Amino acid sequence: MLRAHSVADVRAAEEALAATLPDGELMRRAARGLADALDHVAAGEVVVMLVGPGNNGGDALYAAVHLLDRGVRVDLCLLDAATVHVDGLGAALGAGALLVDAPSDQRHCLDALFGIGARPGLTGRAAEWAEWISGTRPYTVAVDVPSGVDVDGATLPAQHVMADATITLGTYKTALLVSPAAGAAGWNGTAIAELVDIGLAPHLPEPTVEAIEASDGHLLVDTFDWLRNPTSHKYSRGVVGISAGSEQYAGAAHLCVAGALTGMAGMVRFVGDLHLSRRVVDRAPEVVAGPGRVQAWVVGPGGGDEAEEKLRAALADGVPVVVDASALAFLPDSFDAPALLTPHAGELAMMLDTRREAVEAEPLAHATEAAHRWGVTILLKGSRTLVVTPGRTTRVNLTGSPWLGTAGSGDVLAGLAGSLLASGADPHDAGSIAAFLHGAASIRANRGGPVTASAVAAALPGTLAAFHDGLLGDVRDWRD
Repeated sequence: MLRAHSVADVRAAEEALAATLPDGELMRRAARGLADALDHVAAGEVVVMLVGPGNNGGDALYAAVHLLDRGVRVDLCLLDAATVHVDGLGAALGAGALLVDAPSDQRHCLDALFGIGARPGLTGRAAEWAEWISGTRPYTVAVDVPSGVDVDGATLPAQHVMADATITLGTYKTALLVSPAAGAAGWNGTAIAELVDIGLAPHLPEPTVEAIEASDGHLLVDTFDWLRNPTSHKYSRGVVGISAGSEQYAGAAHLCVAGALTGMAGMVRFVGDLHLSRRVVDRAPEVVAGPGRVQAWVVGPGGGDEAEEKLRAALADGVPVVVDASALAFLPDSFDAPALLTPHAGELAMMLDTRREAVEAEPLAHATEAAHRWGVTILLKGSRTLVVTPGRTTRVNLTGSPWLGTAGSGDVLAGLAGSLLASGADPHDAGSIAAFLHGAASIRANRGGPVTASAVAAALPGTLAAFHDGLLGDVRDWRD
């Protein structure tokens, strides 16, 4: 998995590592890695470095020496000459870097103003230089994180740098993986920062945020015991109950069932009115219609006026439950069984009695608040879907594309998550694995173009198999 750590944990790890190294070695590693990551800048090109105080600026100044050695010209803009890294500045000037008062017409820019070492938001000259980047659009690479973002909270203050790429040192930071701050790190938040290994790993604690990768197919075997058992059968794999759809929204029942059929459960049971049940079974003859024992419920997709009654019935069963869509309006004060709630920003705003805009500005904070408020797992859908559970490392999903924002997509996701829940996953794993596979399937269904919810469901079995077998490939960059 990709792992991100808090500012405090990174600082502590840097201090612990530096204590084991010769003086200056940690900065030399960072500078060398930073220079190597800038290999796209050709000899003869000019890079303007916006240099702030302390080690972030020092890393850039020593990286300038390497760039100058290979023929790249370097202009230095010092935010404050009184706080610049003195030895780094001397090394850069000695290698041929030039001091300039302000950026002008340079085509390449290195943001080394603050990194993780400042409060969110830029003021003064730093804010002016961020405006210069926005106005002139040089190709901008940020060191560690784009200056001015809220590193731990992953929010975007009024003034911050918008980077085209980010090179981060030692470990990822929350702001590089979680929206909306991730949007400042490169190409509208779809790019993942390039990680430079400087040896921090042995000194880092558990991450604050993590993300499933295509190479993490072992999670399926780790999570679902029956995969290791050659005598497993449909009941040992679990039965998922679907209480979805209504006269107004019949399609939601079909899509939720389609998602459930592609998951890990051995059987899908549909509970609804007789007419809709017949239609579901006609379309998917594998489904069993009518009441019976299940290991998990999915309630809410297309629930219409019956959503409250359906949720009450599912909760009375005492098994894990996925609560989605219209059922989110009827939550109990607390849950007696494990629960996975799957709101989008508007639904979470309704749950917390706030505005959608507030949730979109601070999704991590609001998802965390809701998870603690109800003592459940919150899957907050969005461009970077979050899965938050009290006491667990938050997971962020990096697969998918804007095309996934289409009618019925959430119904497929809810059904898939319910299937994983019924088959033995806890809500945290069920939600995060489902979000990963759902996003990956949307890319495999039609890379780079429009998809329908039905097409995503159709692509899920092959996506799950490829994930399990380690053959999934890149499912993050939907632009290819």
